[in-house]
Amino acid sequence: MTFNYQTGQLFCEQVALDSLANQVGTPCYVYSLDRLRANYQRLALAFDALQPTIHYSLKANAGLAVIRALIAEGAGLDAVSGGEIYRALAAGADPAQIVFAGVGKTADELRYALEQRIGCFNVESKQELLRLNNLAANLGVRATVSLRFNPDVQAHTHHYIATGHAAAKFGISEVETREILTSCDSYPALAITGLHVHIGSQLESAIETGQAAQRAVTIMDEFPQLCRLNMGGGFPVAYNDETYPPIEDFAAVIIAAIGSRKLMLGLEPGRYIVADCGALLVTVQYVKHVGDQRIIITDGGMTELIRPALYGARHPIRTVLSVDGVVSEAQVVGPICESADVLHPAVSLPDIQPGARLAVMMVGAYGSVMGSNYNARPRPPEIVVEGDTWKIARRRETWADLINFEQ
Repeated sequence: MTFNYQTGQLFCEQVALDSLANQVGTPCYVYSLDRLRANYQRLALAFDALQPTIHYSLKANAGLAVIRALIAEGAGLDAVSGGEIYRALAAGADPAQIVFAGVGKTADELRYALEQRIGCFNVESKQELLRLNNLAANLGVRATVSLRFNPDVQAHTHHYIATGHAAAKFGISEVETREILTSCDSYPALAITGLHVHIGSQLESAIETGQAAQRAVTIMDEFPQLCRLNMGGGFPVAYNDETYPPIEDFAAVIIAAIGSRKLMLGLEPGRYIVADCGALLVTVQYVKHVGDQRIIITDGGMTELIRPALYGARHPIRTVLSVDGVVSEAQVVGPICESADVLHPAVSLPDIQPGARLAVMMVGAYGSVMGSNYNARPRPPEIVVEGDTWKIARRRETWADLINFEQ
């Protein structure tokens, strides 16, 4: 296992996390690059029959060290802002291997992406298509486009991360998709060659993914200029004891929907690749007893991991050093002046005291990337581990950093 106990201590690969925390302080993020690579390879193997193009979704974790490791594995990149494109290029990405998605791309972002000659635009509306066509024409370039087709499929997941139903802000309806495809000549600066489909994240079933893929290929059969099907991501990971279908089930339904068609398949996984690679190390500051409730207050909170407050997500929490004795339920909270600042409302932990360290698990995705400076808190460092070595990929911010851009 990537995170495992050895001689009473929690390790990431072969690095003892207590020793690491002594050197860099807490809170801090720790990522296993070996686990990152293993997750990428398992996904690639599951879809091997179709030799897909895999574009890692930068919004899950856009750290330069993470991006570089995945580029080295052969991954392309999926960006949802001009800033993410900039980060991808700074990490050494080939512009042709970048896909630009997102429902609200500005003219400046589209122009920047065109100037950088990125590989493909996933367009989400007719107005965006017109804007992109005009910008491309003015620059004298021809842009490759996939239309984000909304298949009106309701994914079984948290309503905040369901994106493929008719009421979602994402994508283009079937009626409008057909209208656009029958009038491609109206967009001479664009090569509309594919459909993009993404129905949500943390998908509880592969059935809806298969339905969405089938609806997409039905349209593609009618329009021979369409040769690329991008099925997005959303592949689930278990944070606790949930039972989700394995990646091979999603591959099977997509492969079945494509059948013998000569289509190029694209994927945009994020969470699946990075979630279980990361942990957030925190130090206990105080332990309070209120009635029969134990409240463990740490130096990390919603500024470092907002998912519990935003989604009601529950991340596993482990002690960094093994502690013997009776295990009981505790609320683990952060120091932020918000009642929502709860890392876990009811986790089983032994009797621990101030100074003890905890590891909040499964924070590789949507941890640091959603972090903030709320309460004027400097963001923590990010550490990458390979075998028995580690390095600081991003240093800890200072108080001076927080006012550096103010005048």
